[in-house]
Amino acid sequence: RAAAPATVTSNVDRERFLGMVERARQYIIAGDVIQVVLSQRLSRPTAAHPFSIYRALRAVNPSPYMYYLHLGDFQIIGASPEMLVRVEGSEVVTHPIAGTRRRGRTTDEDAALEEELRADEKERAEHLMLVDLARNDIGRVALPGTVRVPQFMEVERYSHVMHLVSHVTGRLRPELSCYDALRACFPAGTVSGAPKIRAMEIIAELEPDRRGPYAGAVGYFDYSGNMDTAITIRTVVLKDGVASVQAGAGIVYDSVPEREYEETMNKAAALLTAIERAEAAEAEMVTGSPGY
Repeated sequence: RAAAPATVTSNVDRERFLGMVERARQYIIAGDVIQVVLSQRLSRPTAAHPFSIYRALRAVNPSPYMYYLHLGDFQIIGASPEMLVRVEGSEVVTHPIAGTRRRGRTTDEDAALEEELRADEKERAEHLMLVDLARNDIGRVALPGTVRVPQFMEVERYSHVMHLVSHVTGRLRPELSCYDALRACFPAGTVSGAPKIRAMEIIAELEPDRRGPYAGAVGYFDYSGNMDTAITIRTVVLKDGVASVQAGAGIVYDSVPEREYEETMNKAAALLTAIERAEAAEAEMVTGSPGY
């Protein structure tokens, strides 16, 4: 007999999140910001081994950046779709993601949702603004005249959601390093807002808790001066038997609070499913250790 699913709680209930969106809209109307990304943190107890969750997440939601970090008394388990910034040789690259729809239950529904996403003026305007912000970030460290957008507003699909994605590239100035590129792009506008500093001030005011790893970066630096970093979204933080998942939505002038709330829930769905699958897989084991 399967155990009853664990209760998922949020650090922001639905009504409070809707109020946060409305408050952010007031800041936008007042001219403080153009966009601000607000998030909620979902938590639930779990006895699953953290690496079981990672294995389940690889199956449920394979993504460009998969990572499992064992950091003493907590673990970070992620399937991020979004590059923060990469430096390879003299090329510097970022992949802003903005614009989301849930996946369809059928092929036809999925195609219809893609067309709806591509045609949504709000999503397109938000994406264009964040591509401009990414061009500005890359331009701070790139040689003049080298910033390009080789991919613009393409749809990428993941297990539970689809996104609009662009690529922004530039040629790193020879006197600068990958650390300068990271400094120029961090934090990503797609998880903070625009202008970044004022957006972060509003986030600090409206969100009840510090974000921790969420919306930060995970990646590597090598001895040749190369770097590859992902934004820590679609990520589980596991500590003291509690799994936490944080997901956000970009708030703009014409945001509908209920839709933004549903977007955060859609983004968290794959992670919560992975935790459930890890628990189910371990429950089927008759004897022995998980073997990690």
